Order: sequence, then C-alpha cells, then structure tokens
Amino acid sequence: LDHYLTSSFASNLIEGVIRLAVLLGYMAVIGLLPDIRRVFAYHGAEHKAVNAYESGAELEVGSVSRHSAAHTRCGTAFLLVVVVVSILVFAVLGRPPMWLRVISRIALVPVIAAVGYELLRFSAAHVGNAVVRTIFSPSLMLQNLTTREPDESQIEVAITALKTVLEADGVLETAAAGAAD
Repeated sequence: LDHYLTSSFASNLIEGVIRLAVLLGYMAVIGLLPDIRRVFAYHGAEHKAVNAYESGAELEVGSVSRHSAAHTRCGTAFLLVVVVVSILVFAVLGRPPMWLRVISRIALVPVIAAVGYELLRFSAAHVGNAVVRTIFSPSLMLQNLTTREPDESQIEVAITALKTVLEADGVLETAAAGAAD
C-alpha cells in the first residue's frame, strides 16, 4: 500500500480495514461448518444464561430461553473493539521502517487489549445510554456470526455451567448446602 498511497494514515487505515474484513470473513466461513454451528449454539446458550442471571430471572430452561443470545461483554465484541482500537492507534503512528513497525505492534498489543477491555466494560456499564449503545451496536451485531439459537439441551448445559461457577464463587448456594440447612 505504501507504494500507492502518500498518506501513512490512509495506508494504515486501509490495512486495518483489510484485517477487519479477514476476521469477519473467517468468522462467517467457519460458522458454516456444522460442528462450529453447534459450538456457536452453545455460545448463544451461555449468553442467554448470563443474561437471565443478570436480569434476576430463574435459571430454568423456559426462563433462560426467552433471553437474548447477544451479550455486551462477549469475547466476540472484545475482538471487534480490539481490532478497531488497533486500526486507530496504528493509523496515528504512521509507517515507520518495517523493523520498528513490527516491534511497535508487538509491544502495543497488551496496551491495545487493555484499552479494548476497558472500552467494553464502559459500554456494558452504560448500555442504557443511547450514544454508547449506538457506538457499540456493531459489536452486538457481530455476535450474529458467533452465536446461534440453542436447543434445550444446550441451554441446560449453560445453566449447569453458570450455576457451577456461581457456586464456586460463593454467589449461589449449592443444592447440597441448601438441603443441609
């Protein structure tokens, strides 16, 4: 790109958009594989269970199944935010010599990931704000590529997994402890 563009900002921006297109294309293509569709259905079940828990709903199949398969703190959303932040950061840094470009990109990965994580946390905490919701809506839309509507057995697995984690964290009383009381 450097040979065709005089602006390093534009060159980095185009490179970032290509990187984003590759990521989206990859997610779309692997989502066509039957085994991956099944994994994506478990991913949707996980989101439904977490959404149900966070809304105070009963962790039962009927209740959980009515919740959304999208979640504001999804790892897919994190990937998108990290890619967008990296596009912006690298566009601003210009086009140093290749050796420096490689070193700076490696060195900035933890910083970009940390910024992306904080942005995702901020968006989840301010999901009621229309501006925040609009800015982060692509991350929720992207989850259409990485989640599928789960069946009841997948929802049961998600509920069991969530309850196990909540019990291990001491947030949810175990069934055995409740029976002993």
